[in-house]
Amino acid sequence: MLTLLFLIPFAGALITAVMPARPKLWAFGFAIATLVAGLVTMFTAPDTNLIWMEPLGVHWALEMDGFGKLMVMLTVVLVPLVMVAAVKDHDKRWYAWALALEAFALLTFLAADLFVFYIAFEATLIPAYFMIGQHGGPNRAKAALKFLMFQLGGGLVLLGALIGFFVVSSEAGSPSYLISDLAQLDIGTTAQRWIFVAMFIAFAVKAPLFPVHTWLADTTEQATTPTSVLLVCVLDKIGTFGMIRLCLGLVPEASAWATPVVIVLALISIVYGAVLAIGQDDLLRLIGLTSLSHFGLITLGIFAATREGLVGSILYMVNHGVATAAMFLLAGFLITRKGTASISSMRGLEKATPVLAGTFLVAGLATAGLPGLSQFVSEIMVLISAFDYHWLVGVIAVTAIVLAAIYVLWAYQRIFTGPTEQPRPVTDLNRRELGVVVPLLAALLFFGFVPGPLISAAQPVVAPLVDVIQAGE
Repeated sequence: MLTLLFLIPFAGALITAVMPARPKLWAFGFAIATLVAGLVTMFTAPDTNLIWMEPLGVHWALEMDGFGKLMVMLTVVLVPLVMVAAVKDHDKRWYAWALALEAFALLTFLAADLFVFYIAFEATLIPAYFMIGQHGGPNRAKAALKFLMFQLGGGLVLLGALIGFFVVSSEAGSPSYLISDLAQLDIGTTAQRWIFVAMFIAFAVKAPLFPVHTWLADTTEQATTPTSVLLVCVLDKIGTFGMIRLCLGLVPEASAWATPVVIVLALISIVYGAVLAIGQDDLLRLIGLTSLSHFGLITLGIFAATREGLVGSILYMVNHGVATAAMFLLAGFLITRKGTASISSMRGLEKATPVLAGTFLVAGLATAGLPGLSQFVSEIMVLISAFDYHWLVGVIAVTAIVLAAIYVLWAYQRIFTGPTEQPRPVTDLNRRELGVVVPLLAALLFFGFVPGPLISAAQPVVAPLVDVIQAGE
C-alpha cells in the first residue's frame, strides 16, 4: 500500500502528460485517488522492506509513523485543492508536474532508507523547476533557474553525507542505508559533525533558512499561487522533516554540538523574514517572506530539543502548511480580480468582496498565531521551548508575534479598507473558490480548538528523539 501511495500520482503524471482529452479531469481523479489511498494507509499499511541494490546496502524500504502520517495527509489534501484553484490558468503540463511533485514528496516522507530518501529529495526539483518556469510572471525563467541552482547545491552537499554513511556502515560490518541501521552506528565525533553539516546545509536550503533563503521570495513572486502552495506548504517541509528525521535521529551528538549556531540562524530568520515582509508591496513576495520567519520558528523548536519544542515544530509544519496555503490561494484569487500583485494598487475592496476580505483576514490571523486558530498552539509550544533553552532566545522569538500582527493587519488595511478606487466592478469569491478555501479555514478552526489528534500523532516520534539527545548531553 505504501508503494501504491507513491505509484498512483506518479502514474497519474505520466497519463496526464499524454492524455489528449480532459487531462485536468484525469489529473484531479488521480489526486483524489491518492487522497483515498492516503486515508487507507493511515490505518492498514504495513511497512515495506525489500532488498534493492545489495552491494550498496540499499533497500526499497517505506514506513509511516505518526510524523509521516501528518506530512502525507498534508500533501494529499493540498494537491486536489490546489488543482481546483489552478483550473483556469494552467495547462495539462502543470497538472502532470503537480502529480509528479506529489509522488516524490510522498516518497521522501515515507522513505525508511536514506538512499531512497535522497533520490526522492532530488527528484522533486524536476517538476518544481518546470512548474515555476512554465507558468507565472515575466521573470519566471530566472526565478526557476535560481531555485534550481540553490536546490542542486544543497543536494550535492547531501550526497557527501550519503557517502559518509556508506563508509561508516561498511567499516562497521556491511553497508546499509536503512535509517534504522544507521541510527545504531557508533560514528566518531569528527565524522558525525561533518555528516551533520552536510545534511543541515541541504535541509536549510530546502526549508529555507537564513542565509540560504534568497530563492524563496523571488520564486513566490514569479510563480503562480498554486505552484507556490506546493513549493512552500509541501516541498519546503522536506527540509524541516529531514532535520528531525535525519539530523536529530542519526547524528544527535553533532546536532547538540551545532545547536547554538542553528539557534542564532533561526532567530535571524524569524526577525529578518518578518521585518522584510512588513515592507513589501508585492503581496506574493510578502507571503513568501513570512514563511522565512515561520521556518525560523520551526527550526528553533526542533533544535531546542525539548518535547514541547519538537511536538510544536511538527504541529507548526502542518498548521503553517494549511494557513499559508489559504493565504496564497486567496492572494491568487485577489490578483486575478485586480490584475496585479501590487498592494499599493489595491484599496477599498472590503465592501465589494466581503467574503474574500473575511477569509483573507482569518487566514492572515492564523499565520499570526491568533488564539483559537491552529497555529497558535504550535507557536506557543515552540516559544515555551525557546524560553527553556535561554530566556534571551525566548524574548527574541516572541517578537515574531508582534511583527506578524503588523504585516498581516497592515496588508489587510492597505488592500481592503479605505475609499474604493475600482475602475471596474470586482466580484466576490465564487463557489469554486469557496470550495477551495473553506476546507482550509475549517481545518484552522478545528485544530485550533482540538489539537489533540495532531499532538497524539507527533508524541510517539518525539519521545525517543528527546531521550537520545538528553542521554548524549
